[in-house]
Amino acid sequence: MKRSTLGGGALFALALLFAGLTILFGYALRGWRIDLTENRLYSVAPGTKNILENLKEPVNLYYFFSADAANQMPELKTYGNRVREFLQELAARSNGRLKLHIIDPQPFSDDEDRAAELGVRGIPAGASGGSLYFGLAGTNSTDGKEAIEFFDPRKEEFLEYDVVKLINKLGNTKKTVVGWMSSLPMSGSFNPQTGQPTEPWVVLEQAEQQLTVRQIEPAATKIDSDIAVLVVVHPKNLSPATQFAIDQFALNGGHVLLYVDPLSEQDPAGADPQNPMAAMGADKSSNLEPLLKAWGVDFNPREVIGDNEYALTVSMRQGEQPVRHLGILGLDATSFNKSDVITSGLANVNVATIGYVKPAKGAATKFEALMQSSPQAAVIPSEKFQMMFDPSTLRDGFKPTGERYAFAARVTGNVKTAFPNGPPAGVTLPPGATALKASTKPLNLIVFADTDMLADYLWVRQQNFFGQRVAQAWAHNGDLTFNAIDNLGGSSDLISVRGRATFTRPFRKVELLRASAEDRFRAKEQELEAQLRSTEEKLTALQSKNDNQSALILSPEQERELARFQEEKLRIRKELRGVRLGLDQDIKSLGTTLKIVNILVFPLLFAFTALIVAAFRRRRRAAIVMLHKEAGA
Repeated sequence: MKRSTLGGGALFALALLFAGLTILFGYALRGWRIDLTENRLYSVAPGTKNILENLKEPVNLYYFFSADAANQMPELKTYGNRVREFLQELAARSNGRLKLHIIDPQPFSDDEDRAAELGVRGIPAGASGGSLYFGLAGTNSTDGKEAIEFFDPRKEEFLEYDVVKLINKLGNTKKTVVGWMSSLPMSGSFNPQTGQPTEPWVVLEQAEQQLTVRQIEPAATKIDSDIAVLVVVHPKNLSPATQFAIDQFALNGGHVLLYVDPLSEQDPAGADPQNPMAAMGADKSSNLEPLLKAWGVDFNPREVIGDNEYALTVSMRQGEQPVRHLGILGLDATSFNKSDVITSGLANVNVATIGYVKPAKGAATKFEALMQSSPQAAVIPSEKFQMMFDPSTLRDGFKPTGERYAFAARVTGNVKTAFPNGPPAGVTLPPGATALKASTKPLNLIVFADTDMLADYLWVRQQNFFGQRVAQAWAHNGDLTFNAIDNLGGSSDLISVRGRATFTRPFRKVELLRASAEDRFRAKEQELEAQLRSTEEKLTALQSKNDNQSALILSPEQERELARFQEEKLRIRKELRGVRLGLDQDIKSLGTTLKIVNILVFPLLFAFTALIVAAFRRRRRAAIVMLHKEAGA
């Protein structure tokens, strides 16, 4: 009884101690956290620390959050607390450069007017007609003003980037000057098929918000010297004078971000609403061979890379069954160069009919691959995509080479001009100026073998958010572009923030099993489909004779043949269904195996280990008791 009382008292004391420590730590360690996630999703990025340490002037942040209105929406309230704690952490790390003001705007108050003045928008909340404010505004010592109208919970993974980008804009007012040359309708155009204007591409809109973008016509003969980065998208049929201007810009130390493509899906070449087939044979490839050759890069505009591992499942037309497309790829972290700052933090990038680049023979420049295919890749002629209606036909005769092809590369080093004989016809140099024959500073070029990766449909979806068009990214295509621009422009602080890992964890094992199953069953499926078509044709021929009243009545042999064809048709269709169901058999087996391991094997292993440990402890205690007895004796 005494031992039981002492045990109960000890447990009660431990419970009181635990409760006390919990309350104490809840106040003393408020805001402390340990990030144990695999991708460090809740840690501050190195670029954030650098931006806070290098702020040129103080920044005032105004966090507007309607606490009472948010109480009616628990998820929004939780996210609001997360945003507040994150802002407080940034302010604490800024050594006084960030002044954070937390404001709960009440209806019809001066704070509401202040929020509207700074650009934070309220949304209707509740039946009372009040507004919910959940946004951030910032000001600097000049007239600079930036705002995040509303913190969308669906964009939580971009919280750090959005906030730090706002701070960086206010703390460093000088923007990078970017020249933008494109042969694609990135600024918006007129769609002849729908008769409606098209919106500008999101990547260009975002660039114009963050940078000083100077549009350069593809026929330009001069690149301004104050441009830090020249972005060239789908150079097609550029005149020698334009190529000479790009050549001289690069030789003079200008940095170049280049997008070429063997088959640009967004190229309007051959577009004719009256003749949809006209675009089939149109040339939609980029061609910049003289400059690429001078820069030590080899690019074949007639070859597309198909990849069995990264192929995405797509539906070409509405109502059709989705199929894996070897030319539309979803690249993950395994394809990115982990040692390069612009790709090291990315999780997924989508590309379409992408080509490849490689070092030219005898090149003097340094070639570093940034994105690569898997070993399950091979070259496919671009012509095969132009007349393709069924993506599954790409698998016919497809044999992976085991080689990893470079989709993008960084090229650096000293180069010579692509115009050794001087300026081409039509170029007049300013008085006293001479054409550069070699680089005055090492070339700094980043080249991608795809232009479709910039198109909205591969990385962003447009949504209507309270009457406004909001672009929500679901892949890191845009991040990759701005990482490259920031790096070439000399600012890499935002890169580690922008490239934060996503919460998405692809089932790579399942995708590989599905691809392997498709390869095994593809030939059998084609054979059965051919038999089915042949049987249906014979069946239709016999039935048409029976339906024709002027024809003779079918003989017993023909009737038996008709019955046989009907039975054959049912047999083939049943076998075909079995083949298609067999595609998922390996995946089902994997699922069953995982269930057995998780439900049965691991619990049994844990129980067995616990029994062994318990038996060992009992034997140890028994041995100790025996020693005590022997010592007492």
